[in-house]
Amino acid sequence: MDLPAEVVWRTYRGRANCENRIKELKYDFAADSFNMKDFWATEAALNTVMLAYNLMSLFRQALLKSVVMRKGSPEPIQHTLQTLRLKLFARPAYSTTEARKPILNLVIAMKQRHWMQVLWDQAHRFDLPVKFAKNHST
Repeated sequence: MDLPAEVVWRTYRGRANCENRIKELKYDFAADSFNMKDFWATEAALNTVMLAYNLMSLFRQALLKSVVMRKGSPEPIQHTLQTLRLKLFARPAYSTTEARKPILNLVIAMKQRHWMQVLWDQAHRFDLPVKFAKNHST
């Protein structure tokens, strides 16, 4: 390139965090090992992985940044997607009912119950950044 060094730096700076996202996809979502014989099957697998990654990233940004804070630091903890998977989704559970209302009982250590309760409370107060109109057609 025949551009000044500062212009090259400013152009690349916007992509500086891409390597971290690629590592997350590779290590947390196993996105480096889904090549298939058929091109369209590989594309479908890639799109599924990217959708799951984007949903987890939105979840992490919208709910967890305001919930998980370091002691003595104003900056929130930024968990990896693998840590979130283990803390949130790899949990044994059983369902019961109480007054005809279904209840999902998660098996959580006492130390983590407060964190999980704050997370659920935050989820109830979360509003999507866009509003969807209800479709009244029959």
